[in-house]
Amino acid sequence: MRLLNLGILAHVDAGKTSLTERLLHSVGVVDELGSVDAGSTRTDTLALERRRGITIKSAVVSFAVDDVNVNLIDTPGHPDFIAEVERVLGVLDGVVLVVSAVEGVQAQTRILMRTLRRLRIPTLLFVNKIDRRGARYDELLRAVAERLTAEIVPMGTVTAPGTREARFVPGIGPWDVLADHDDELLSAWAEGGVGTEQLCGALVAQTRQALVHPVFFGSAATGAGVPELITGIKELLPAADADPEGPVSGTVFKVERGPAGEKVAYARLFSGTLGIRDRVPFGEARTEGRVTAISVFEDGTDTPREAVRAGRIAKLRGLAGVRVGDALGEPRKDHGHFFAPPSLETVLVPGPDTDSTALHLALTRLAEQDPLIGLRHDEERRETSVSLYGEVQKEVIQATLAEEFGLDVTFRESSPLCIERPSGTGAAVRFNKKDGNPFLATVGLRVDPAPTGSGVEFRREVELGAMPYAFFKAVEDTVHETLGQGLYGWRVTDCTVTMTHSGYSPRQSHAHQRFNKSMSSTGADFRGVTPPVLIDALRRAGTWVYEPVHRFRVEAPADTLGALLPALAALGAVPETTETRGGTGTVEGTVPAARLHELEQRLPGLTRGEGESESSFDHYARITHGNVPFRPGPTLKS
Repeated sequence: MRLLNLGILAHVDAGKTSLTERLLHSVGVVDELGSVDAGSTRTDTLALERRRGITIKSAVVSFAVDDVNVNLIDTPGHPDFIAEVERVLGVLDGVVLVVSAVEGVQAQTRILMRTLRRLRIPTLLFVNKIDRRGARYDELLRAVAERLTAEIVPMGTVTAPGTREARFVPGIGPWDVLADHDDELLSAWAEGGVGTEQLCGALVAQTRQALVHPVFFGSAATGAGVPELITGIKELLPAADADPEGPVSGTVFKVERGPAGEKVAYARLFSGTLGIRDRVPFGEARTEGRVTAISVFEDGTDTPREAVRAGRIAKLRGLAGVRVGDALGEPRKDHGHFFAPPSLETVLVPGPDTDSTALHLALTRLAEQDPLIGLRHDEERRETSVSLYGEVQKEVIQATLAEEFGLDVTFRESSPLCIERPSGTGAAVRFNKKDGNPFLATVGLRVDPAPTGSGVEFRREVELGAMPYAFFKAVEDTVHETLGQGLYGWRVTDCTVTMTHSGYSPRQSHAHQRFNKSMSSTGADFRGVTPPVLIDALRRAGTWVYEPVHRFRVEAPADTLGALLPALAALGAVPETTETRGGTGTVEGTVPAARLHELEQRLPGLTRGEGESESSFDHYARITHGNVPFRPGPTLKS
């Protein structure tokens, strides 16, 4: 049986979860349709999801279509939970991207499609809600071609759009886009001899290569067009590429807690076979864990199995230290982050009766599920901050802490999450047993600026054999940890840290006595001396602070641009292009992340409620005016 790991992606409220429910009903997995409004869907299982009517966490269900077993992953549509989508993209064989026939191509849809095209993930488009008033066909296809991709193949037409009688009529539309990628097809067309079989073969091949994107229309509410979509999923998307006989290699894309508090890891296995009682290394530290239970997804649910083979998604128990994003077995090539990092930060304010230990445990649990919330503890001020994509995410964290853990917290106003980059070169060194150095270790470090986006690189100018490797590793790990807070309190990045000096006291003890760590260097000595040396080097190099900047696009009635443009300027936005087409004006430019929320709040009033905006992280800009923001935190000591 062929396997297909399928993602359902969309802008919030496009009907993604409703479509998932309709798919499960159409193939016989569920007898009754669940409802987002009633909180009865199979994939929105969290109480918070059901109450808000939005997907917050990805969920996996399965169904079979003839000889294809589909693992379907429903993902969040709200941009504040884009990190959840990112974790899923790395385990998918194909995607259905849902677009609303009423609202059209929305902001998040564009961001998702750009990413899917960049990663070359085979994608079908499903235009939902053709039964709703205001549903469009020709206009919607034009919008998809203009705002998403011109490489589309309509798979049929729609009759009676905007009514409950709306139906999808199958039939491959204009196929000239297929000829653009197939010389034989182009030649056959020129000779007037293109057969249906050749046309369908080209469609399958090019869809699986992510060269073209078939477009289906339908309604999750009425079921119109869903059988044709199911056929498209079965015939057009590629099966999982897997080698069950190879070395074990997989990726963890979700972690949750079981009834007894045990960790449950959701993993896609790309290679090999993993069985119960097998030991498997995972994570950066390559810690070994023993698998104690396995469930795979089939027949609409997760079913216990003795082993999981490559190509499948499984729930694994027994890996106590596992985290989201960990590689299982042999690591695959890292594709990096698909979406931008969080650009906001907020400080938690515990309620008067909130237990600090319980809060710390709860936040740790949340960080297991979403590492990008970036917990940061300031022991001196007894404060904890979290990273955010937006204000809705803040509300969800607050509600989760209240409902799942019984903890009362509020938040301070969100602020931009800045970074620091070295402005020059600086070096420092501390020698073993000299100048009051309390650590039995010699460490010298030099900090140099590096190209934008390069991150942090650790190098050595000393011989690797000059001291035990564990001591070098202790220095390297501590360098990365220390750079989490620079001279102004922000994470330091885009730099090279080079180890220029090293030295240690060899293992010594008195005669007939056990090892004496007061006479011999340990890893703790190198972990202790590295931070002050690095901070000294960083101070001599100096740092600049950079704030996150988003790229925005606003569409609004053309006659409102006169009021909109000055308001954008007042928010620190920099309009780069302004275009008017018909009665619609479009403004594109950049705006500081700190002012983005205010822009979104003011837009309806400036545009009579008709303005639409989309934004995404673009770059970090150096702060050259006003007070450079300082981030409170532990005191830097040298």
